[in-house]
Amino acid sequence: MSQTYDQLIAHQQKLSAVHATMGLLGWDQETMMPPGGLVYRGEQLAQVASIAHELATSPRIAEWLAECESDIDLISDPTSGSAVNLREIRRDYDRNTKLPAELVAEVARVTSAAKAAWQQARKADDFGMFEPHLQKVIDLNIAQAECYGWAEDGEAWDALAEGYEAGMNAAYVQGVFGPLRQRLVAFTNELLDNGAAPSAKLNDIKLPIDAQMRYVRMVSEQIGFDYSRGRLDVAAHPFCGGTHCHDVRLTTRFHEDMLTDALGSTMHEAGHGMYEQGLPADKIGQPAGDAVGLSIHESQSRLWENHVGRSRGFWQWAGPKLGEYFGDAVAGAGGDDAYAACNVVQRSLIRVEADEVTYHLHILIRFELERLMARGELGAADVPEAWNSRYHDYLGVEVPGPAAGCMQDIHWSMGSIGYFPTYTLGSLYAAQFYETACNQLGDVDAMFARGEFTPLRRWLNENIHALGKTYRSEALCEHVTGSKLSADPFMRHVEGKLRPLYGL
Repeated sequence: MSQTYDQLIAHQQKLSAVHATMGLLGWDQETMMPPGGLVYRGEQLAQVASIAHELATSPRIAEWLAECESDIDLISDPTSGSAVNLREIRRDYDRNTKLPAELVAEVARVTSAAKAAWQQARKADDFGMFEPHLQKVIDLNIAQAECYGWAEDGEAWDALAEGYEAGMNAAYVQGVFGPLRQRLVAFTNELLDNGAAPSAKLNDIKLPIDAQMRYVRMVSEQIGFDYSRGRLDVAAHPFCGGTHCHDVRLTTRFHEDMLTDALGSTMHEAGHGMYEQGLPADKIGQPAGDAVGLSIHESQSRLWENHVGRSRGFWQWAGPKLGEYFGDAVAGAGGDDAYAACNVVQRSLIRVEADEVTYHLHILIRFELERLMARGELGAADVPEAWNSRYHDYLGVEVPGPAAGCMQDIHWSMGSIGYFPTYTLGSLYAAQFYETACNQLGDVDAMFARGEFTPLRRWLNENIHALGKTYRSEALCEHVTGSKLSADPFMRHVEGKLRPLYGL
């Protein structure tokens, strides 16, 4: 490798370390920071964001890139570490240099305050406490979109979405959501109108939070999350953070009467965490060693949460352990009850508690509102009404208040507009990856029933995690499965599982 390339990578690793520091500051704010630290934490984040932006937009990067991109030895193999690094550094540099430093600092400052306001407003079920913060977030996102720009036939939302998934735009997402929505609505109606819903009695049992924590930690460790390189804490909205593959932070949440929510949230975040722990350790701080994008990241969390955690085989193993952790309280509920409770389909209010089928209608609502926000056609004051009307029209439910409505997610308080569709794309990727893994590994459900999760985790590590950012999302899907992304594996998954469970 050339000296110039080495200088570029050293600079990139310094930038990565600064971003990791921002991540830790954000994690601490969500989990352990005392309330009194809020104001100065916003200033800390703003300062670190300014340092990161200065590093990310240094004119030296342009000079290094120009020289390296003319070196055929570095770019001849597009899957080589050097070619991947140069491709991704170029993309990030071109994007970062479009943002002024003062805007970057302001985003960090505003979102730090907005996250804290969201937590308080959500607890009080008072949108008015959050509204001015959300308006600032919307305005800053519009400003960022205008700096980035978008294709002549595109729209402002595209510029924001590009930051979460390379190549994602509203037209592509709408093309996926349109036909998928029709299939999901038809299948939901089939189940709820003609089927017999399985029992959800497990979620009627109140269980101690400390015992739930021990249980979900045991499960996450059994499926493969390495606690010598990670930890599990509690947050208002579960997330996975950290700095690199040797330091991964999970958070989850609990309700006394909904064990499946705590378990699903923990397995979801553990899926993210195992992806992070599986990234190549010799490429820490390099783009080639990063995760592909948010949709592939979501594929890993949704795979473990849904394809594993809602499977019959999993509960044949995990069900008998309920008594070990909860004693007589679960004497009347076993693995079959847990399997049933995990797979009840219903029109509901809360995205993170939604079943596999209706979940994507929740995402569609958020996507539609974000497009309007990015165009400047939907202000913060009008969000609750727009949200509530769509929940009535799409899911047939009435929203009782903002905490169960437009304030249920943390994403907008973090400034993340353009993120939500990666959840649905991730679910589609998860189903396609899982179907391929099953074809290659054999009867994975029988493995789960024996508590054997290593074969699947190792398959994911070898075929996805260890590749880092070698391929972009669509290319990775085709590389691993031999086919372009399709909704068919997902529909085969939910139809094949839920029709028998509903007696159809």
